[in-house]
Amino acid sequence: MTPRAGSTPRHLPSSPFAPRPEPVIEQYALGDRVSHDTFGLGRVVGVEASAVTVDFRSHSERIVSPFRKLEKF
Repeated sequence: MTPRAGSTPRHLPSSPFAPRPEPVIEQYALGDRVSHDTFGLGRVVGVEASAVTVDFRSHSERIVSPFRKLEKF
């Protein structure tokens, strides 16, 4: 039996292996300058609970959490 795509296996308490650490999700604030792997440099213009809106001059893009391709500049 194979796990479903996108699901993570649960950690059993009796397992001798350490559980995988929770990924740290970066927090962004209005006005933060950011760099995106695809869109380039931009500025955060909107913050939601699980997404940010970034102005990349040519267009705005809503990027959902986790922000794998986004980093503070």
